[in-house]
Amino acid sequence: MNRWLFLPAFALLAACGDEPQDAPAVGTLERDRIDLVAESDDPIVEIAVRVGQQVEAGELLLRLDPTRFDARVAQAEARRDEAAARSAEAARGPRAERVEEGRARLAGARSAARTAQRELERAEALAEVDFASRSRLDILRAGADAADAQKGQARAALDALLEGSTAEELDQSSSALAAAEAAVREALVYRERLELRAPVDGQIDALPFERGERARPGTPLVVMLADQAPYARVHVPQAVRVRIAPGSEATVEIEGLERTFRGRLREISNEASFTPYYALTRHDRGRLAYLAEVELVDPEARELPTGVPVEVHFTLGQDDAD
Repeated sequence: MNRWLFLPAFALLAACGDEPQDAPAVGTLERDRIDLVAESDDPIVEIAVRVGQQVEAGELLLRLDPTRFDARVAQAEARRDEAAARSAEAARGPRAERVEEGRARLAGARSAARTAQRELERAEALAEVDFASRSRLDILRAGADAADAQKGQARAALDALLEGSTAEELDQSSSALAAAEAAVREALVYRERLELRAPVDGQIDALPFERGERARPGTPLVVMLADQAPYARVHVPQAVRVRIAPGSEATVEIEGLERTFRGRLREISNEASFTPYYALTRHDRGRLAYLAEVELVDPEARELPTGVPVEVHFTLGQDDAD
């Protein structure tokens, strides 16, 4: 910024006999804004409030179409039920019918192995007197070996049924069930988020969309103002910034009201910004200022409207004033 722009302000201050720290911090009354955003692009099916309405925490504000997420919940519940059945079966062990089936398969495999062995023995006897070909003998040997392998497989399967599930298998089934239950909870969470409810007591400030419209995920669907005492968002002159800190007391003057309100500095920026247009007074024209928030501590301040102009005078210590 051109240094010559500071000269008129300092000249006017000197003429009036005021110090820079005597200049008020100028701004407006604000309340915390809460944006309730869309988490999906499903259409809006219900808007339960209107702009300006007072709402309580937990009250339904807006609802999106739940059809798609209802299907996801049903799928997750079906997978959970399947995992629960598998886990119960693993804990209980095989049914008697499956054990009998395993025994029958083993008996059949044994019979097939004995038959294949007898065929092989007859072929070997015939081969000794040259009544059987070598190729047929090889085929019968391979068949006998396969029958023995199938018998061993059937015996192992029956042993597994009789021993029941191992500790590792029980752990796997339990883990699969836990994962399926977590998937159901996740689906229900997304389903519940289709209903936007007031997180705190407050007032509806804006409803950007109409019923039937779709919003992109992340787009605000409802804007609320928290039901609390407003705070003054002001720009503090540089000469005052070095003399205050969070917790400093202040006096707040509101345009149109004769009384003043007690305030307390809630926070102040560490980075300076150029003075905005509504703070270009004779005291701080062309000067840098620091954005600050001053909470109003008087109970009557809860009824004050948002957006009205304010002036804030900070209480400086005796050493600071000197």
